[in-house]
Amino acid sequence: MRIGIDLGGTKIEGITLADDGSVTHRHRVDTPKEYDPTIEAIAAVVRTLEESAGERGTIGIGIPGTVVAATGLVKNSNSVCLNGQPLHRDLETRLGRPVRLMNDANCFALSEAADGAAAGASIVFGVILGTGVGGGIVVEGKCLIGANQISGEWGHNPLPWPSIDEIPGPPCYCGKRGCIETWLSGPGLVHDHAAVAGERLTTREIVARAAAGNVAARASMSRYHDRLARGLASVIDIVDPDVVVLGGGMSNIAGLAEAASAGLPKWVFSDTIATRVLPNVHGDSSGVRGAAWLWPLGSRP
Repeated sequence: MRIGIDLGGTKIEGITLADDGSVTHRHRVDTPKEYDPTIEAIAAVVRTLEESAGERGTIGIGIPGTVVAATGLVKNSNSVCLNGQPLHRDLETRLGRPVRLMNDANCFALSEAADGAAAGASIVFGVILGTGVGGGIVVEGKCLIGANQISGEWGHNPLPWPSIDEIPGPPCYCGKRGCIETWLSGPGLVHDHAAVAGERLTTREIVARAAAGNVAARASMSRYHDRLARGLASVIDIVDPDVVVLGGGMSNIAGLAEAASAGLPKWVFSDTIATRVLPNVHGDSSGVRGAAWLWPLGSRP
């Protein structure tokens, strides 16, 4: 039995996953704001799942941020209580067995590559379009980590081929300007629409008005589609994936994958484009499923 844990900013979700990919048990609790209580909450979720299943499982955990190989400490987490902490060591000590940790965007990509939208594909780029923008790369069923543990972090590259009115771009929390995240996140769309149309709407309102034919909202969505195509084109030029899978809250926009795919020929350095851009299959469960898939078939807890 595999146990997957998704350590989010507001919730900790756990599942047990059978070999055929079916979820057999699920449990969710609120995420504490402090480090030690977070460790205890994860342990409690594991205990509840194993009591429900009646057996012991392997444990994979998707986390915001990543663990630095040289130090064993967490970095780049928006759950700031994790940063600088030996999370991997402390979890293994508390749970009494080996634990596998992975960035949550990588877990999303792994889930969709294992038995989701990109099942059977050799190279998969999983995209997170939400409050922030991130991504993960899976090659032949394994997450690509990289020397700096930042593979797939396309959200903090600059928006490619910017027009004059896109320079220098909005400020990003990372300290730079014009990052892809500042344009393609949910807040990025809200900011862009307000700057151009002079009205501040939610993402849902912008999308709904565009669908109803509102000229300003349609223009905002058209800019969003073009920027998404540009951002993905730069990834395709480097990674050349078989499939790009869209995830995160913004991926629920109807027709987004098709619009992004239609925009690629203008930007990708190829006269033919075989890469497929697809919506995800597993939705909000992709992260926790990917965490469970961190352990291959036949692994023992």
